Amino acid sequence: MSRPGRVLLLCVANSARSQMAEGLARHALGPDYEVASAGSAPSRLNPHAVEVMAEIGIDISNHRAKSIDEFTLGEFDLVVTLCGEEDCPVLPPRVLRLHWPIDDPAGQETDLPVERVRERFRRARDEINDRIARLNSTRDP
Repeated sequence: MSRPGRVLLLCVANSARSQMAEGLARHALGPDYEVASAGSAPSRLNPHAVEVMAEIGIDISNHRAKSIDEFTLGEFDLVVTLCGEEDCPVLPPRVLRLHWPIDDPAGQETDLPVERVRERFRRARDEINDRIARLNSTRDP
């Protein structure tokens, strides 16, 4: 099975999950694929996302949160939504979509110890990485 050439990764804030997914997908899929990320209510790049990606040698520090409105969804071969319990963006019916329900590592709790927050981000990063690896393994050589 061949994989798509243009991939958009979506979540709500485009601050953590979709940003990590963008970095991981670019790394795994290589330069032949256009990979972007966006959010339905973009905020700002989460520094914990930058930190845990740097731990595995992927630099996303130059990323910025982008709105889904900056893209034409129909131009992408695949859109992956990474929303957990929050509402994912609504997509046109003709867009090929995968849904990876991953909880927001930033969560609603603001009083957690920093190392506990980092663990959440690492867990989300690793789950996204596993899913991208499975997606990547479905391509034709």
